[in-house]
Amino acid sequence: MSADGSKGVSAIEGDDDRVFKALASPVRRRMLDALKLAPHTTGSLCAVLPELDRTTVLQHLRVLEAAELVTGRRVGRERHLSLAPLPIKRIHDRWISEYARAAVDLLGRLDDDVR
Repeated sequence: MSADGSKGVSAIEGDDDRVFKALASPVRRRMLDALKLAPHTTGSLCAVLPELDRTTVLQHLRVLEAAELVTGRRVGRERHLSLAPLPIKRIHDRWISEYARAAVDLLGRLDDDVR
């Protein structure tokens, strides 16, 4: 972090790399989809993915947590997991919205050329 408490460009790019890595896995995307609908305990998330053993689910959760896409808090013996959508919003704002705007501009120019 810089002196003003903000992250530098390379730190943000590292964060983005972790998010893209996390989103690259279909299993992790399914986990995020489940968490988008409602918070889960670790056990209930394992039930959503019955083809995976608990250890594999926990490994995927660690990747999602490292990317700050999932937050967890302990309640007694249970761990309650929630979606943390800000990293996805950051990706959208930086990458997707800019490409969408460029595509719309291109379509507008093509439409003008056709007329």
